Amino acid sequence: MYPITFENLFYDKIWGGSDFEDFVEDMPSENIGEVWNITCHKHGMSIVKNGEHKGRTLLELMKELGIKLMGTKIPQDEFPLLIKIISAKDKLSVQVHPDDDYAMKNENSLGKTEAWYVLDAKENSEIIIGTKDCNKEYFKLGIENNDLEKYLNRVKIKKGDMYFIKSGLVHAILEGNLILEIEQNSDITYRVFDYGRNRPLHIDKALDVIDFNYKPEKCTGLTLNYENYTKTNLCICKYFAIEKYCVKDLLLDSSDEERFHILFLLDGTGTLEYDDGVLDIKKGDCILVPAFLGKYKIKGRIDFLKTFVP
Repeated sequence: MYPITFENLFYDKIWGGSDFEDFVEDMPSENIGEVWNITCHKHGMSIVKNGEHKGRTLLELMKELGIKLMGTKIPQDEFPLLIKIISAKDKLSVQVHPDDDYAMKNENSLGKTEAWYVLDAKENSEIIIGTKDCNKEYFKLGIENNDLEKYLNRVKIKKGDMYFIKSGLVHAILEGNLILEIEQNSDITYRVFDYGRNRPLHIDKALDVIDFNYKPEKCTGLTLNYENYTKTNLCICKYFAIEKYCVKDLLLDSSDEERFHILFLLDGTGTLEYDDGVLDIKKGDCILVPAFLGKYKIKGRIDFLKTFVP
């Protein structure tokens, strides 16, 4: 077993900004809105970039390696997470995602709960997260009267902020933001408002699933200080847990035979050393740590997020 990296998948979007330079190499066009780092979905399949499995799909690895890759407590039939970076030159649509029950009944798919980590943000950048001063009836009238924006909760953000976006929460990434999105393995979105761009809207389904009572908050987490690093427990739900590590020079860690880990490097360069080799790592890398990798070391001055299924 070895730490696995994947080829990035690129998606043109009408709001795309291509401001990925610090995190992604070899951008294929100027209109890229999303880069999918790790995915096993019908809309995108990760291809291994390194080592003996280079050129193989994540789905093939899951079938061949089983619990050695996924872990003993993770279902083997479907990869549970999707990791992507979103660059917004323009506003994304105002949207909402259904929960598992609604999505399975209406879309034959998992629902989507996600988390946003702000990789970069221009001065005075904002996101839309949640509603305000309304209920379902007022929100529907706002849509019908083209007066919806007064009911949308706008929040100023900066680099390093994280927000938890549960299913049922109205949200939108606004212009000038570069966001790491960690989510359930789903691509179901119900658009509520799209700034006149003439794409399909999904008003009835959106109104079915919006939670008007949920009040989102920034994930500040709890930070623990160690000799060579700090660890912040940023976010946990039944679908994923996210921890932030700031390594001064050395972190001794180990995989978990019950579940795989995903590491996303926020800053710095260094190495990831394991029993059978060394992987050079740098800002923007997204690494799948197999459940049965064993002990490993991260050397260098490096900040990263660790994501896993609890």
